[in-house]
Amino acid sequence: MKYKRILLKLSGEALMGDSQYGISPEKIAEYAKDIQTIVDLGCQVAIVIGGGNIFRGVQAANSGMDRVQGDYMGMLATVINGLALQSSLEYIDVNTRLMSAIKMDEIAEPFIRRRAVRHLEKGRVVIFSAGTGNPYFTTDTAATLRAIEVEADVILKGTRVDGIYTADPEKDPKAIKYDTITFDEVYQKGLNVMDMTAFTLCNENKLPIMVFNMNTPGNLLNAVKGKEIGTLVNF
Repeated sequence: MKYKRILLKLSGEALMGDSQYGISPEKIAEYAKDIQTIVDLGCQVAIVIGGGNIFRGVQAANSGMDRVQGDYMGMLATVINGLALQSSLEYIDVNTRLMSAIKMDEIAEPFIRRRAVRHLEKGRVVIFSAGTGNPYFTTDTAATLRAIEVEADVILKGTRVDGIYTADPEKDPKAIKYDTITFDEVYQKGLNVMDMTAFTLCNENKLPIMVFNMNTPGNLLNAVKGKEIGTLVNF
């Protein structure tokens, strides 16, 4: 096992499956089983999920809604996704804790760094929800911040594509995939890996990022073992 402690970043859209919005029970169960395989291996797992399958603050702001209100609504959407994933993991007997950056004691623990680390050390999956608790920050930034705080070895960014390409592979059939790439090269080529705040935070704190296709069963396990799947952004 190459990575002892990882932070898995999932987009909210990943939970939709073939639907146009919401949460697909089949897809979230599939992800839970993949996560179970790496927990059984002894990997310490933290997770951040976006909320785009339910609500996107930026899009709401473009429609005339107050940006701050929209962002808080997006944060609450990530709590809903966190609850769904927690339920799915516990259904297959994976001990899980949901932590929130916004205080809501009835459904989630408040985020306390030392408590989160202790949960990880005890083999519990920790889901960080409600972003950073602040508007204007994406869940990419929240994932990076939490990964640094709990001293994760890597951020595993699960997407619909199998890595970073020279262009969008869903639009350009001639796009070429990178197996590895440096942070400086990503800056120079103007590639879109994460939002710039999150990406710069990773760079400054020497935190590598692996981008891979989460929809391929077994990929998460292979990523944790250090096999060459997806694209590794390193130094």
